[in-house]
This record gives sequence, C-alpha cells and structure tokens, in this order.
Amino acid sequence: MSDAPDQANRATILNGIRRSLHRGELSGAQRQVVEARLAEPPRGPMVARANLPQPDKVALFCQWAEANNATVARVAATDVASEVASYLARNNLPAEAAMAPGPALDGFDWASQKMLALRRGRGEGSDHVSITGAFAGIAETGTLVTASGPEHPVTLNLLPDTHIVVLREADIVGGYEDVWVRLRARYGKDRMPRTVNTITGPSRTGDIEQTIELGAHGPRRMHIVVVRE
Repeated sequence: MSDAPDQANRATILNGIRRSLHRGELSGAQRQVVEARLAEPPRGPMVARANLPQPDKVALFCQWAEANNATVARVAATDVASEVASYLARNNLPAEAAMAPGPALDGFDWASQKMLALRRGRGEGSDHVSITGAFAGIAETGTLVTASGPEHPVTLNLLPDTHIVVLREADIVGGYEDVWVRLRARYGKDRMPRTVNTITGPSRTGDIEQTIELGAHGPRRMHIVVVRE
C-alpha cells in the first residue's frame, strides 16, 4: 500500500500550521536541522536520583509506587499466579479477571490456580479486575508505562476497578528518557504504538474540596507484581 495519501495529508496539515504562524516553507538548512533531530533525537535531562545500579532502581521504583498509593509484591516467576490469587482473596475481590491477550503473561502458571477464572481480551464495563503486563517501570517516579495494541488493549488500564500489573525487574528503567529510547528500539521511528500510557498509582483526583478521592477516572486499586530475575 502506498504511503502517498498519508504524506499528502500530513503536508497539508503542516502547511496550514505554517501559514497560521506566518511562516514560509522550510529552507534547505532548516530542513536539514529538523531531519537530523528526527534521525537522532536528543536525550532530555536525567534525574540524578534514578542514576543507580539496577537493584537500586528496582527498590526505588517500589518505594515510589507505594508512595503513590499502589501496593507492591516482589515475587519469583513461579509465584506470580499465586500472588495474584492471594491478592484477590486478601481484598475480598472476585476470583476472576480480564487478562491481556499478549504472550507477555503466558509464561506464568495460571493453571495452578484452580479457583481463578481468566478471560483473555479487552476490558469490558462489567470487569472488576484486569491483569496486564507493562512496557516499563520508571524508578524516578514509580510510574508504569504501557503501550497499546492487540496484545494490550488500553481498556484494561481504565475500565476495571482493580488493575494488577506484572512487571519484570529487567523492565524497570531509571527515568522517562530511557523509556523513549526503548520505545524507538522496540517499534521503530515510524511505527510507534497508538497510545503510550504513563500510570502513577491508582486513579485519583483532588478536585472536590481538595480531598483526594481514589478511582475518579479509572481503577481505584493498583497492585504491582514485580517479578524477580
């Protein structure tokens, strides 16, 4: 399939923006500067507190995630499924969940949890619990990063009241700039996912009388299962 229609539409939009800003076409030198920046995007500043050895990044991520109202369990890969089932039981939640259909969660022993009913697919309004992986965790702020696509429908991040995220230690990075590098390496410059969500703890708002209310625009509970390498 030709990319010509997309390129023409893009050119129309950008030309309209330039006209509204009273700017002409890019000169040859300006275009070279822009193309060089796009080819090798510069890194932004890094926060010193996240410039740590990997074990310390993992510890810092867990510390900040808990500070942001998430709960965290660090377990071996063999214990992921049992930790999920135990979390649901501890919180008097139904032993059923919508789980991301991608292969990232296939390596765990879900079959060992006979009472846990899992449905693979997108999130629905009737779902109480979702289980997903994550593209990365950011030690700097305790933030999770998810990339949308067939393997991770974005509705799993938003609709259920409880979001359980399985995150491997190797996917915890220092800061946000590390995430953009990983995204470009995974997807390619022109093939980014439609949506990249950054999630710092459960949904909350302080709009009403400056009182924090959890679950305002999404899950009111977030449980992060960090898988030890």
